[in-house]
Amino acid sequence: MPPRTRVVLAEVSRRQRPSAGTHTELTQQTRVGEALVRGLVRAQLALALQLSAVVLVGLGGLPLLFAIAPSVGRLTVLGVNLPWLLLGVLSFPFLVAVGWTYVRLAERNEQDFTDLVRRPER
Repeated sequence: MPPRTRVVLAEVSRRQRPSAGTHTELTQQTRVGEALVRGLVRAQLALALQLSAVVLVGLGGLPLLFAIAPSVGRLTVLGVNLPWLLLGVLSFPFLVAVGWTYVRLAERNEQDFTDLVRRPER
């Protein structure tokens, strides 16, 4: 008969306890967790500002173009004045495309953040 082996759970759990991971940092709202969340918020804000600049230049630049070059503002396409066509019709698909791009890139930022949080510690 083999000798009896004594197993103490406290010793086993003490040896296998991992160091505080990123998920723990977030749930306990430590400085590291706050820095990680702040980084995500900054990334989302930077994305929003960049795409806002695209909309501002894309749509805000058109009236400026028509003021600087009045001949462009007098062009007609299919019987419709170019300014009406660009600002009244084509602006909506442009805004939808910018919105779609924002959602895709914001989701990518969030997925990168989630991957960082769930990454196994080394």
